[in-house]
Order: sequence, then C-alpha cells, then structure tokens
Amino acid sequence: MTTELETRIRNAGLKVTGQRLAVLGALEGMPHSDADTVHRRVQQQLPGISLQATYVVLGALTEAGLIRRIEPAGSPALYERRIGDNHHHVVCTGCGAVGDIDCVHGAAPCLAPSSTGGFAIDTAEITFWGLCPECQSQKSATTESPER
Repeated sequence: MTTELETRIRNAGLKVTGQRLAVLGALEGMPHSDADTVHRRVQQQLPGISLQATYVVLGALTEAGLIRRIEPAGSPALYERRIGDNHHHVVCTGCGAVGDIDCVHGAAPCLAPSSTGGFAIDTAEITFWGLCPECQSQKSATTESPER
C-alpha cells in the first residue's frame, strides 16, 4: 500500500514524506476524522509529530486533491480519502456519526440550480441530517420503556 500512496503523492506534485504517508494511511482506516483524531493515530507511528505538523500535512494533501475536507455544521473539519466522486454525507443529530451517501442523481454536480449567478458549477455538497440506527434504537428503547 505504501508504494501506491507514494505514487499518488508524487503524481499530485508533492514530495513523499513519512508524515504524508502516515496521514494518508491513518485516513484509510478512519474516514471522516478530525485533525486531532488523525494526529493521535499518526503519533503511534511518528511519536514526534506535532498537532501543527498534522494540520499542515492535512492542508497540503487537501490542496493537492488527495483528501477531501468536509465541514458539517457544528462539527470540526473532517477529512477523508474518498475523493473525485462527488458523494454526499449523512450526519447523526444524536451522536455525530458521519456516513457517505452516493450522489443523489448520478453525474456531478447532482443538482441543477435554478440560477448559477454566472458560476461554472463543478460539484454540489449536500449534508443529510438524521438519527443513525444506533441512536434510533436507543431512542426507541427509551420511548418504549415504562416509567417507574
């Protein structure tokens, strides 16, 4: 996997570094992670990496198009490696869990706005909100249990 990541980094015009490899590797198993979570994971591999260095790497990888940054309302910025397919997200209003939802109508940008204001639209970013299955079952269990 490291060779694939090295190739992706080089193809994006970036120098291959241990920090960049570690951040991309961390995001592989933890999509929709905030910078602090990525930093904690990367520290296991690179104990000396600072939180600031993690932010710098996340910024460079985002700018190079190797990762995607999403910012659901009320949440810190989250990062993921799933890019280039214009997918959307669903956020649980109970626990904050985030999941992917494939494009609503097929090809990007998935929606046809009534007016673009002169902009050439490439993508649409949609966030769905609701309760995840676990929060639904907890809510259901709480609602159904008799008060004593």
